[in-house]
Amino acid sequence: MKDTFKHKGLRQQLVNVLIEKGIKSEPVLKAIGKIPRHLFMDSGFLDHAYQDKAFPIAADQTISQPYTVAFQTELLDVYPEDKVLEIGTGSGYQTAVLLELGARVYSIERQQELFKKTSKFLPQLGYRAKSFIFGDGYKGLPQEAPFDSIIVTAGAPYVPKALLSQLKVGGRLVIPVGDQVQIMNLFIRKGPKEFEQHEFGEFRFVPLLEDKN
Repeated sequence: MKDTFKHKGLRQQLVNVLIEKGIKSEPVLKAIGKIPRHLFMDSGFLDHAYQDKAFPIAADQTISQPYTVAFQTELLDVYPEDKVLEIGTGSGYQTAVLLELGARVYSIERQQELFKKTSKFLPQLGYRAKSFIFGDGYKGLPQEAPFDSIIVTAGAPYVPKALLSQLKVGGRLVIPVGDQVQIMNLFIRKGPKEFEQHEFGEFRFVPLLEDKN
């Protein structure tokens, strides 16, 4: 698990690409400039680790495009010590970004293979979430609610009511909604039953799996 000067240089080039694409948050850019993304990918993809592209990982999933990670994280507006629920641990790259921002992260993964791999791998890099949970993201994590923010890293066909209900007042849910193509949505909780909704263009995600049991 090496992180070389070459990797650091490639990361800085990636940060510059993200700035050109409109990412403005200094903490988000700093996190992406620091995290060794190549370690989150299979060795065959090392040459591609710092391109602004999504790539396949285990269990038919993907490591999200860095721009998508930065865009979602910027919408989330995370502050140190914020309590954040992540739906879809995946490779753990998004988790690492949240942890770099100082968040207390609870992360749920539905794929057993990825859950086992990532929950062991992240601590080896020094990234310690409050909790890794193998479970159904549609249900959220009611026992730890409310959350300052919730991020969904897979395409949801609808917005799960459970996730909205687990936000603090003032809390933010960032979720891509749709089937083939998703629209990025931001929900801000304004009161017990009031939510403000914003839409931010089209993205493509793997589907958010539902537990049919």
